[in-house]
Amino acid sequence: MRPDTPADHTAEAERLLRTAERYPEDDEQLLLQAAAHLELAGERERASGLYDRLLAADPEHPQLVKALQAANLWEYGHEAEARALIAGIRIAAPPQPAPWEVVAETLEAHDELEAAHACYDEALALLLPQDGEVPYAARTLLTGRHRVRRLQGREHDAHDALADRVHASRTPDVSLDELHDPGRLWALGSDNPEELRAEIARLRSELGSYRSALSRPFPVAVLHWSEPELAELLAAYPELAAEYPSHEAHLATIESSLRDLAATGTENLGVVTGTLPSYEAFAASESASPAAVSLLPQYATTLAARGRAAAWPPAQGARCWCGADGAYRDCHGR
Repeated sequence: MRPDTPADHTAEAERLLRTAERYPEDDEQLLLQAAAHLELAGERERASGLYDRLLAADPEHPQLVKALQAANLWEYGHEAEARALIAGIRIAAPPQPAPWEVVAETLEAHDELEAAHACYDEALALLLPQDGEVPYAARTLLTGRHRVRRLQGREHDAHDALADRVHASRTPDVSLDELHDPGRLWALGSDNPEELRAEIARLRSELGSYRSALSRPFPVAVLHWSEPELAELLAAYPELAAEYPSHEAHLATIESSLRDLAATGTENLGVVTGTLPSYEAFAASESASPAAVSLLPQYATTLAARGRAAAWPPAQGARCWCGADGAYRDCHGR
């Protein structure tokens, strides 16, 4: 059951903290989730302590942790410290979208629209290719920039037109201009029952369009084994040989499965890489046999839920998901 009250959020945070003790290799993702629940419970000081704990431990995604810490600090009265963190993130110019999105939304929430707009521009200059398909990572940045510009009353530019096209391909029922209409905010605060009913009807329509995305908080992940790990897996559990006739066939199946999913319109795809010790520990926690083929997709989903998925397809020029030295476009992306 999803937490709905501060007490529920506190209990969920405590559960995540206990899980982090059991799985120290995944503690960064688990502690970030715990901090988010503590913020929702109103325990912002405890959440700040978790962010400090992560930063002291040399996290894998330090700029994201700093961005979340800045958002949290600003909400409970530490604006100067939050601004200093945000300035540092912008100077660092992280090549991932998440820190930029958190920083820009934080600035937007505090009516710093010019600064939010500048953050979106800086992020898109790093992450948006000059030509070709818009990568998944850049879509939310384009959407956020569009929203800020609507709030500022700016005319559409090329990035706004691109945001409109990307949105229309996914949610044709509601245009991005309508979704980001500043007047809708006033309608939600209206005393007129007719205006409120009309706005509720529009929100229900949008929620229906987004339902599939809302019900899938983690990437749709496909399980990948490196060649040595697959050899160890099959040596320990030969019953899985039918599932993995060869490492080459395993890699080809991953790529074809992901392409098939993408062709059906499935988004937020990813690859998770398994290891034998991790898989055996997961099987033990599920009281199941590692030789059971049905356990493999559950293991992949669990790894994705812990933040272990690498986005597919990889960014332009990035290394292939299979672990080879070459770029994706020259390897499985051919």
